[in-house]
Amino acid sequence: MTTPLVLVLATVVLGAGTYAFRLAGPLLRARVELSPRVERLMAVSAVVLLAALVATAALVEGHEFAGFARPAGVAVGGVLAWKKAPFVVVVLMAAATAAGLRLLGVP
Repeated sequence: MTTPLVLVLATVVLGAGTYAFRLAGPLLRARVELSPRVERLMAVSAVVLLAALVATAALVEGHEFAGFARPAGVAVGGVLAWKKAPFVVVVLMAAATAAGLRLLGVP
C-alpha cells in the first residue's frame, strides 16, 4: 500500500474507534452501575491527572527544569483563578509575573 492510503486508512480506523468509544458511554451507562466509591475515585483521578499535567507543563521544559519564572507565573495564575478572578486577569497577571521575573534575570 502507498503511504497516503495507509494514512487515510489509519485515520478512518482511529475515527471509527473514537466514535465507538464515545457511543459506548451513553449506551452502557444504564447497564453498568458503579459504586459510589468508584465514582468518587474517578472524579478525584480526573483532578489528579489535570494537576499532574499542569505541574509537568509548569516545571519542565524538555528534560530540564524550566526555571523559577514559569512556575511563579503559574502559581500567581492559580491563586487568581482560585479567587475567581476574570480569566483575562488570570492570564495577564500570570504572564506579567513570569515576564517580570525574567526581566529581573530570574531564569
